[in-house]
Amino acid sequence: MSNLPSVVVKPSRQFPFLSRHPWVHVRSLAETAETFPLGQEVDLVQHDGTWLARGLFNPNSGLRVRLYTWDRDQNLDDAFFGQRLDEAIARRRLAGFLDSPNEQGTVEGVTSAARLVFSESDGLSGLIVDQYADCLVVQIAAGAIAARQTALLDHLQNRLQPRAIFLRTDAKTAKKEGIDQQEGLARGQAPSESTLYEQNGIQLSVDLEHGQKTGAYLDQRDNHAVAAKYLVGRRVLDMCCYAGGFGLVAAARGAAHITAVDSSDRALELAAANAQRNGLQQFTFEKADCFDYFAKGDPPMFDAVVLDPPRFAGSRRQVDAAIRAYAKLNRGAIDRLPPGGILVTNSCSGSVSRSDFLNMLVDVGRRAQRDVIVLESRSAAADHPMRVSCPETDYLKCFICEVR
Repeated sequence: MSNLPSVVVKPSRQFPFLSRHPWVHVRSLAETAETFPLGQEVDLVQHDGTWLARGLFNPNSGLRVRLYTWDRDQNLDDAFFGQRLDEAIARRRLAGFLDSPNEQGTVEGVTSAARLVFSESDGLSGLIVDQYADCLVVQIAAGAIAARQTALLDHLQNRLQPRAIFLRTDAKTAKKEGIDQQEGLARGQAPSESTLYEQNGIQLSVDLEHGQKTGAYLDQRDNHAVAAKYLVGRRVLDMCCYAGGFGLVAAARGAAHITAVDSSDRALELAAANAQRNGLQQFTFEKADCFDYFAKGDPPMFDAVVLDPPRFAGSRRQVDAAIRAYAKLNRGAIDRLPPGGILVTNSCSGSVSRSDFLNMLVDVGRRAQRDVIVLESRSAAADHPMRVSCPETDYLKCFICEVR
C-alpha cells in the first residue's frame, strides 16, 4: 500500500483516468477532497478507495492534479522525470530529428530545430522543450513542473550539453497555475545575436528570449513543404504569416508572389528579415487584422490563400465562438479565390476537433455556393506526437483544398 496522500474523485468520474487521461479538474474531485502543497505527490483513488493513478497536486489551479504514472510502484522522483526526458529525446531520434554529428547525443553542432518534449504527448504534462540549433527553450505550463524545474534543467544540461537554456512561462499560464512568470537565460551563455536555424532549406532567425511561445512554431514544418508544391506559379495571400513560414517555403519553391499579412509589426519585421536573408524578393508585407483585411471593400483576388490564425479556442466553452471566427475567416478567403484556387486552412485549437473544423468548411462552402475539395488532411510534424489517451494532443489541423 502507498503511504502517499490520496485525492478522491466523484462517483462515475473515474473513466477518463482509467483511459489514462492526465488532467484531473477540480470539478471531478469529491467535495471532501483534501488540499495539499504545490507539487505534492498524490494518489488518485475512486470513492471506494480503488487506486487509479499517481500525479502532482496544485492547490492554485483548476487543473488540480496532473497524472504522470499508472504504475502504483512508480515514484515521481527526479529519476522518473529524467527517464521520461530521455524517452522523449529517443522518440525524436526515432522520428529522424536531432541529427547531431557526435556520438554522445548532444545538440552541439545541430543547425536544425525540433520539439524535444511535447507535454502530455510525452507523459510530461506541463513541460515543453524546443531545440533551436545548439540552444534549448524550456516552457513551463504547470505549477507542479515549476516546483521541479531545477532538476529538469540540470538533466537537460547534462544530457544534451546545449550552449544555452532559456526558460519561458507566459503571464496567463503563470496566473492560472499560481507561479511566477519567468523569461530569460537559465543555463549557459546567451548568443550575442538572434539564433539561426534551418528548416525546409530556409535559414530562419528566432528570438529565444522574447519571441512568441518558445520563439517560433515548429509544428507546421512539414505542412509548409507540402503546401508549397500546390502554390508554384501562384499569387498567394499568406494570412497571419508570423515569421513567414508558409510564404517563405512557397516563395523558395516557385510561387509567383506572396502577400504576407499579420497584425504584428514584430512578426512582419521577422518575416521581411527572413525573406531578405534567403534572397526571396517576391514579397509584399502588409499590417492588418485578418478579419479587417477581408472586410475591406474591393479586395484583391489571389490564386491561393493560406490561413494560419492563432488559437481561437482555449477550452470547450469557447468552441462555438471559435467556429464562428473560423467560418468568417474562411469565407473571406474563399471569396478571394477563383474556381480552381487553393485554400490552405489551419486550426491550432485543440478544443476544436477535426470533425468540427470540417463541418465548418461544409457550412462555408454551402453559404458561398462553392465546392471545397480537400486534397490533403494533415496534422503536426512527428516531433509533435499525439498520445491517444489525450485527444487534445491532436490539436493541429491543416487542410489543403481546391475551391470550385
